[in-house]
Amino acid sequence: MEKPIIAVLGAGLGGTIAAFEIKDAVGSKADVKVVNQGDTFHFVPSNPWVAVHWRKREAIEVKLAPIMKKKGVDFTPVGAKRVHPAENRVELNDGQSLSYDYLVIATGPDLAFDEIEGLGPHGGFTQSICHVDHAERAGAAFDAFAREPGPIVVGAVQGASCFGPAYEFAMILDTELRRRKVRDKVPMTFVTSEPYIGHLGLDGVGDTKGLLESEMRNRHIKWITNAKVAKVEAGKMHVEEVAEDGSTKASHELPFAYSMMLPAFRGVEAVRGIEGLTNPRGFVVVDKNQRNPTFPNVFGLGVCVAIAPTGKTPVPVGVPKTGFMIESMVTAIAHNLSALVDGKAATHEATWNAICLADFGDGGVAFIAQPQIPPRNVNWSADGKWVHLAKVGFEKYFLGKVKRGQSEPFYEKLALDMLGARKLKA
Repeated sequence: MEKPIIAVLGAGLGGTIAAFEIKDAVGSKADVKVVNQGDTFHFVPSNPWVAVHWRKREAIEVKLAPIMKKKGVDFTPVGAKRVHPAENRVELNDGQSLSYDYLVIATGPDLAFDEIEGLGPHGGFTQSICHVDHAERAGAAFDAFAREPGPIVVGAVQGASCFGPAYEFAMILDTELRRRKVRDKVPMTFVTSEPYIGHLGLDGVGDTKGLLESEMRNRHIKWITNAKVAKVEAGKMHVEEVAEDGSTKASHELPFAYSMMLPAFRGVEAVRGIEGLTNPRGFVVVDKNQRNPTFPNVFGLGVCVAIAPTGKTPVPVGVPKTGFMIESMVTAIAHNLSALVDGKAATHEATWNAICLADFGDGGVAFIAQPQIPPRNVNWSADGKWVHLAKVGFEKYFLGKVKRGQSEPFYEKLALDMLGARKLKA
């Protein structure tokens, strides 16, 4: 009897750890095969540092093929062209196909720069830190900007669901500009689709509103909330400020010499538009066990999963999928696949909690939300220089974990440590 094949689509923050944990869970009972676009893991949370030269690209990269081989996981770096769930088959970019018994979709998002005229680094006028390639390009543009400084516009457009990196990058830019002694020449504006500063797509966590507003006031960063970016031109961003009833409250023409705007996300082309598998934005629909209801042998985890917004907002705001949440999805899927391979029911559920370390270079803000969507049992946030140190430590730990092929969960331990420190302080 042939072993069942478990295919993992994507080898980013979620897919890589999923491959390790699934292999540990099923052992020799099933073959685990990973399909990824390229052979390199990038630690995405470090991209803001790459964009100001606090990290080199090589420092946040790991070559996956030898690690996967040592782990006993088959690795294919050609990428997927299309998933055919009715046929239990993934069509690869090289024309070949991979048949599977179970599929785990962990592709991350497609970056929807094209939805706004002039947005993004590919033919547009704004920078990005969503990919290390973008971060390197943003770093080169920042060097040129620092020689001839002017206004900066940073933020996240309508439909964005990942706001933490936008706040991080605004503060990191402020820190780096002060180090270069040109901060006094740079007016900064933060533009966000959030209804208020610190909403984060989560309706706030603890006092993120107060903490982040205070940080921005202290750093002389102005902001526009409920913002819809109409279009971007060379050196100018057209922004509509939306009222509660959806009408245009004010129109702004923001000049900039440098801009980084996070785009909206959507599902990748390999899964977008597959009836029963994805929603209209191309995100994978999953139940409480991370399984797709139409194709129950397909699982989804991470940013590619469909999650409803926390509530109605004047401008569309998505829900972030943080590392803690992704890690819990990975663990639930690994346990469920192990059970299914043994002929048992898949009953494990992800906790969907959230923890975030937002680094500002010389400090930062941390928060814990349990569960991620309110009302919550834990609703905590704090700031301080320790957050920067914790982010540096986390980077080193996670990269080491990938290099060793380890699947040991980390975020829950970090949350317990942070909450324990809070109780001791109290």
